[in-house]
Amino acid sequence: MSELKDLIEYVGKALVDMPEKVEVNEIEGEQTTVLEIRVDKSDLGKIIGKQGRTARALRVLLNAASTKLQKRSVLEIIE
Repeated sequence: MSELKDLIEYVGKALVDMPEKVEVNEIEGEQTTVLEIRVDKSDLGKIIGKQGRTARALRVLLNAASTKLQKRSVLEIIE
C-alpha cells in the first residue's frame, strides 16, 4: 500500500459519517497514478464539498504529496 493511498484514505475517513465504507483503489500507470475514492452515497456531498471545494483541497494535498515523491497522481471520486 502506497503512502499516497494511505493519505487519501485517512483524510477521506476523517471527512465522512461512515468511514467503514471508504474505499481507495490505486491504479499505477506508466507516468501517472490514478487514485479512486469510493464512499457511501450519503457521504458523497461531504467528499465533494460546496462547489467542489473539499474535492479540490484533496487534490491539492495529493498533488503536494506526489510532487514530494516525484510522482504524478490524479484523484477520481467514484459515485
